[in-house]
Order: sequence, then structure tokens, then C-alpha cells
Amino acid sequence: MNILVTGANGQLGNEMQICAKGSRDNYFFTDVCEGYEHLDITDLAAVREYIRKNNIEAIVNCAAWTNVDGAEDPSKYELVETLNATAPENLAIAMKEVEGLLVHISTDYVFGKEPYNTPCKEDQTGTPTGVYGLTKLHGEQKIIATGCNYVIIRTAWLYSEFGKNFCKTMLGLTATKPELKVVFDQVGTPTYALDLATAICKIVSERSFVGNSGIYHFSNEGVCSWYDFTKMIQFFSGQTDCNVLPCHSSEFPSPVTRPAYSVLDKTKIKETFGVEVPYWTDSLMKCIERLKED
Repeated sequence: MNILVTGANGQLGNEMQICAKGSRDNYFFTDVCEGYEHLDITDLAAVREYIRKNNIEAIVNCAAWTNVDGAEDPSKYELVETLNATAPENLAIAMKEVEGLLVHISTDYVFGKEPYNTPCKEDQTGTPTGVYGLTKLHGEQKIIATGCNYVIIRTAWLYSEFGKNFCKTMLGLTATKPELKVVFDQVGTPTYALDLATAICKIVSERSFVGNSGIYHFSNEGVCSWYDFTKMIQFFSGQTDCNVLPCHSSEFPSPVTRPAYSVLDKTKIKETFGVEVPYWTDSLMKCIERLKED
């Protein structure tokens, strides 16, 4: 199978490149930055041409606007909507035309407005609190409306060895600051991008997506706050000189209200595709070990 991965230079895209090395499928990696074959997924004609030229049978869309605070800038609304909703719709239309599959990555930010304290299931009504979550929800809706074969995977708190993310930021701060405050009143589950990439490759390679179009949730197992996450980053890195203190979200004002509880229920993806989901601290330890090696 010929598989296109868009947004290949991001966290998940880089991990998909690692997983693809052991695959029997033929992967193509594109982005709009240097070092990759260029593909503008906001241009439907360009998407169609690329799919035709390379006989693409499945797309894994890792491309998105992910700057949550930056999305609240009114001058960026149209661009964020284009990247997070119109572009995925283009990919869905193109896959519908060739009877292919679209795997699209969405987010826990489609939830957040309504109070809840049990893990979010796929059929829970989306109530985003900001532009980022709203545009990602629009993307889901537009994909579904095309009638293509799709697997939408919502994830949360993504981190990896690549790019900018919470884990790498905290590694830097705990190594250089004597004291650090981190919020404890936002709870969720970190997701190691390599674990998500592994799950995606399994779903695609085993062709288990046939007849199973739908929305699925994937994050690592377990629950923690950002404070707990930081403490474990500190522990695994051995950088214990920094005094990490818990604090309230109100101490760090933000343009958008982040979900206070965004734990995702993974039952559906595990039962449908036989996906194994590692515990979050086990995966965090592996990621930090890889960062130390680098």
C-alpha cells in the first residue's frame, strides 16, 4: 500500500518515519518546509495530483495549526480554520475519490467547556473552549461529511524527542532554574508520539480499518496533572536540584481556557484494532532515554 504522511516534520510525523522503516508498506512524507517533498494540503488540486501521480491509497494527516494561544489572534482565525478544517476536508475528498483511507489526528481540545470527571468517550458532545479546539472539531465534521473511509484519532498532551513540546521544555527548565511552578488543576494523560505512530502503523498495515470508519481515542494509560508530569520528567532525567511546586492555572493567565479534565477513554481503539497502550511513565522513561542518547 502507498501511504502519504502529511506534516512529516512535526512530532508525530517524525515518529511515523521511524515506524515506517519496519513496514512492508510504501510511505511518502511531505511537508511545506525544507528537507521534504513539498505538498500544500490547502490546495485540493495539488492534493489530487499528488495522489494520482503516486497512486496513494491512504493518508495519515499529521499537519495542523497547533499553537493553542496563537489561534486566539483574530488575524489568524481564517488561517487556523483553513489548516485545521479545510485542509483535512481536501484530503478526505481526495481519498473518497480513490476509495482510500484517511487517518486524521484530532485533539482532546474538542472537549473542555462542560464539567466532567470521567474519561471522555468518542460520542461525547464536543464543547471546545477556544479557536484551536473549535477548528479541529470542524475538521472532524468536514471529514465525516465527505463519506470517505476515515479513522479520526483524538489524542492529548503529545510529546516526543522532536520539535517543541512540554517534556523538552521542562527538561530545559528543571536543569537551569532553582524553582519552578507548574499547574496541578489540569488533569489528563501524556502521549508519547512514538506510541501513537506505532498504533497508526498497526491499524494501516493490518488493514483492520476496513469497515471500521469512526472516531477513536488514543493517549497513554493512566492519569496525571501537568505538575505530576513535570515531577516524573525531573525524576527520569535525574535533574532534581530544581524545586518544582504545584500551582493553580489562574497563576498563568492564558487567552484560552484549557480543559481541566481531558482523560480519554481508549476502550474503543483497543477493542476494535487490538492496539496495546503503554502506561505513561513507562513511555516517558523511554523518551527521556532517547533524548539522553541524542
